Amino acid sequence: MERWIEHYSSSQEILLVGEGDFSFSACLARAFGHASNMVATSLDSQESLWGKHPSCVSHLNELRQRGCLVLHDVDVHDMDLHYFLSWKKFDVIIFNFPHAGFYPGLGESHFQVIEMHRQLLRGFFASAQVMLYSGGEIHVTTRDDFPYNTWDVEELADEASLVLTEKVWFEKSDYPGYRNKRGGNIDSNKSFPLGESYTFKFEVESDYGY
Repeated sequence: MERWIEHYSSSQEILLVGEGDFSFSACLARAFGHASNMVATSLDSQESLWGKHPSCVSHLNELRQRGCLVLHDVDVHDMDLHYFLSWKKFDVIIFNFPHAGFYPGLGESHFQVIEMHRQLLRGFFASAQVMLYSGGEIHVTTRDDFPYNTWDVEELADEASLVLTEKVWFEKSDYPGYRNKRGGNIDSNKSFPLGESYTFKFEVESDYGY
């Protein structure tokens, strides 16, 4: 029986990238009753992840028990070349709250930090768009207030021949057990205020009728 949680279905092939403590992936797995349709990844190695997010251990155990493939050391810039992912296609690719890291002395509104985030998203879109089934979607959830709106997410997606199909308010409580984490190397396991957060849904232009 097909099960849904918000935008996501147990019948979809789902790739999650840049997972923090894997609590979002685990939330989907519980809603579906299994995770055999999911691949969940992190940029960090498993050992590094244990140090940054102690809470990840229970989530990773649950995901594996439910049949999820968990991969570490996956860089969104070249994930389409990954030894396993290179031959996979997905219905949905999810990147929640992408972030290029925190840097002492440089605030979120510093132009260099903004550009680092733009480069992160630019690389992600270029890699992700070749990993979709026809009609598949890329979902990026991010804050859309200052300074995050200066990343110009839609412009970066357009560079990768992606078109915005929908922009919906992100409500954390819709995903029981999800804990958004800072990541990076400074206060990694702390959460952060979500502000005005939205999920941006993109499709490849040709698939959307252009």
